Amino acid sequence: MAGCGEILYGARIADGFWSAFRDTVVREGIPYQWRALNDAIDDAEPSYCMRNFRVAAGKEPGGFGGCVFQDSDVAKWLEGVAYSLRWHPDPELEAVADGAIQTVIEAQQPDGYMDTYYIINGLDRRWTNLKDNHELYVAGHMIEAAVAYYRATGKRPLLDAVTRLVDHIDSAIGPDAGKLRGYPGHPVIEMALMRLYGITGDEKHLRLAEYFVRQRGQSPLYFEEEDARNKNEFYWKNSPFRYQYYQAGRPFLAQKDAEGHAVRAMYLYSGAADVARATGDAALAEACRQLWRSTVRRRMYVTGAIGSSEHGESFTFDYDLPNDTVYGETCAAIGLVFFARRMLALEAKGEYADVMERALYNGVISGMQLDGKRFFYVNPLEVVPLACEKDHNKRHVKPQRQKWFGCACCPPNIIRLLASLEDYIYSQDGDSVYAHLYVGGSVDFEIAGARVGLKVDTNYPWDGEIAVTVDARRPVSFTLNLRVPGWCRSYALRVDGAAVEASPVDGYIAVRREWKPGEKVVLRLDMPVALARANPHVREDAGKRAVTRGPLVYCLEAADNGPDLHMAMLHGAKPEDFEVVWRPDKLGGIVELRCEGLRETDAGWNDALYSADAAVQTQRAALTFIPYYSWANRELGEMRVWVRE
Repeated sequence: MAGCGEILYGARIADGFWSAFRDTVVREGIPYQWRALNDAIDDAEPSYCMRNFRVAAGKEPGGFGGCVFQDSDVAKWLEGVAYSLRWHPDPELEAVADGAIQTVIEAQQPDGYMDTYYIINGLDRRWTNLKDNHELYVAGHMIEAAVAYYRATGKRPLLDAVTRLVDHIDSAIGPDAGKLRGYPGHPVIEMALMRLYGITGDEKHLRLAEYFVRQRGQSPLYFEEEDARNKNEFYWKNSPFRYQYYQAGRPFLAQKDAEGHAVRAMYLYSGAADVARATGDAALAEACRQLWRSTVRRRMYVTGAIGSSEHGESFTFDYDLPNDTVYGETCAAIGLVFFARRMLALEAKGEYADVMERALYNGVISGMQLDGKRFFYVNPLEVVPLACEKDHNKRHVKPQRQKWFGCACCPPNIIRLLASLEDYIYSQDGDSVYAHLYVGGSVDFEIAGARVGLKVDTNYPWDGEIAVTVDARRPVSFTLNLRVPGWCRSYALRVDGAAVEASPVDGYIAVRREWKPGEKVVLRLDMPVALARANPHVREDAGKRAVTRGPLVYCLEAADNGPDLHMAMLHGAKPEDFEVVWRPDKLGGIVELRCEGLRETDAGWNDALYSADAAVQTQRAALTFIPYYSWANRELGEMRVWVRE
């Protein structure tokens, strides 16, 4: 099956929903995170990130601080800055970024090596612990930052620096005699190299990415040899997953289930999909499909969160999706977006865009407070604040977002994704254009030498009407592929005012015609409330429903419904019983859902802990649901997605 082609990078977002998030990124998120990277946030854990680069560059004395992969935080921040400069030029911010890049480059070694942990602690130990010490992971993020910054500004210093870094890596690691036959414990360099290859066209970059995907898990296992040779610790020796924590317990083509660390898995799968597309490798593409199916059909939360266990931030087994001890790292949902976008490039199937949308609107943006200054690492679907405080097994779950983290991978990851959102909306394959996400704004592209523009007007996700106006100087023939989301059960399509009967194929309606300037397509997606059930094998959700509307998952929060949310019941409420209310004054503007349900009470229990005689007693209760992404932006309190039926 053919993919959906190349990303259309010329999109511009002017959208009632997403523009607010992106404005927050520029106005608050990027400056706030720059202060955090320079240890200037009061009462927050120090980052040490920029300090490490200054120490490594000889600009100030000191030792290394923070996590071994601390360099990656500034790389992701620089990448986010680069994307923001495309649509929000800011000379002052660009000057700050140029200064940060200069500091990074000053720390680079003469042979191209670039990692402050080993530059400060001793270059003699570099490349001795690929399994755990993240050198290739840090390199990957720096490559991605360099590519993004070059695309946005045309400036080459960081791009040239990472090209030298890749030359050094290629001289030390690979299949040739005298090189280490290793690969990263934490993937990301695979898709980073593919992005670099997209600019340089250097086959070396493609070959190295393909090597990292194919060598992983081959026998003899490199990580075992490395541990023995360098006397490294093996932290997951007694865990259920062992080397599959790193997705390295078996070769990539032999991996059938999403296992181990969820973020590492998503980054690896994304890079593998890139390699499969570039090389035309059918077996590699099929392996990616198999891992996709395992991830989204048996191991993904309704919010698009993945990684159900705090132990190893990992996948566990099929249908194991606890709501209150979930890990659901923000980075993992972001990684799922990356994977989905690359699977779309492999084959144009709406399922991939459906999951990309689900994760974006729920599992990703829940990770950032509406003011852009606090963040979730873990994204639970059920929270009782006292349990987070008193239950050791829930210590990783926070009922409020945090200012910063010692391991701060998630905040800059959110920044770079939201700042680059336009790169996920459209793609083009010859004279066929795909709309994967419905975001207000416009995009330009070229077909048969003619410039064509599309202008999109919509109030999505609050409303399901999408109007697309064609902007062209002359009539031009092309196919416009409009996604009908998997959640949509009824839709209507009009082209230039006339109703069109069309059925989606693999999730897309293909409208082929000679388009005249000013013609308009209107797609109306019915967007009723829906009450989702989980697969019967998901034990934790038996007898419960999740309230959804369009792409959004909803939740109960104590601020609206009081405590003891586990006592709330839908009690036969049907989708049509819900009141859909636009609240411009609440949580930045939301559609709120209301219905009448029941609440169990403790009447008649008389302080008993157990009873065979006490009857279930209930009272009528008004239930108010808010979008899941918006919870924990008010006072501390309980939250719950899955509600008793």
